[in-house]
Amino acid sequence: MSESQLARLERAHASIAKRAGAPAPIAIMLGSGLGQLADRVEDAVTIPYGEVEGFPVSTAPGHKGAFVIGNLEGQRVIMMQGRLHLYEGWSPRDIALAVYLLKRLGAETLIVTNAAGSLNPDYDPGDVMLIEDHMNFTGLNPLVGPNDDAIGLRFPDMSRAYDPDLLELTRKAADAAGIAVRQGIYAGVLGPSLETSAERRYYRASGSDAVGMSTVTEVIAAGHASLPVIGLSAITNKATGGPDQQPDTIEDVFANAEIAGRKIEAILAKLLPNLKGA
Repeated sequence: MSESQLARLERAHASIAKRAGAPAPIAIMLGSGLGQLADRVEDAVTIPYGEVEGFPVSTAPGHKGAFVIGNLEGQRVIMMQGRLHLYEGWSPRDIALAVYLLKRLGAETLIVTNAAGSLNPDYDPGDVMLIEDHMNFTGLNPLVGPNDDAIGLRFPDMSRAYDPDLLELTRKAADAAGIAVRQGIYAGVLGPSLETSAERRYYRASGSDAVGMSTVTEVIAAGHASLPVIGLSAITNKATGGPDQQPDTIEDVFANAEIAGRKIEAILAKLLPNLKGA
């Protein structure tokens, strides 16, 4: 019989609880090309994923694979410097474990960032999109299987997957930082192949503004664990699927993620002091 998610969580937590120290009310999940933010954490304790008992290890390019715990903008934070992806071969429950562990380590708010292609023709590489909702096109859900009532409800509500009050707070932080942002819907796909032009047109017709290969699994887990979420996408490439669609390269994706990442850093500098735990 496979180990329950709760047992996995308790084992992972026990292996690093002392090293992690005091609870960190704000958790930040850093997506592709955004890991540099972890370098700004003061008095940092770094725990590689490989040192967390039973925890998956990230293999994606640009993902170092470590928890970074310390102080940022006057807040105690825990960052995931690199996330886990379904396309690496991890199960949805493997990816959800990370969210449950963040909450067990004291998180009261989860900030998820990602790199995404722009389905919306008005968006440009280097833009930042505030995620107001998502569509899960992966065909997978981390809550399939036995439910652990100690973690969350069997049927969690996802109608406000991205907390509306926190969304407004983030928009105000962007205004205070002088950063123009977009606001839209994120389409989560399985990957690792990029979408066909026809798929991109379909996702856009379905109402999505940006597309990427992460986030939806973690946000479902956060909803399960009653952990409020803020979502920020770094727009890295045009993905409209139109007749002028150009091939994408990982080099361009990372370059544009760095541009948008600097904007996200500026937004977080204004946002973090106003979040719970300040």
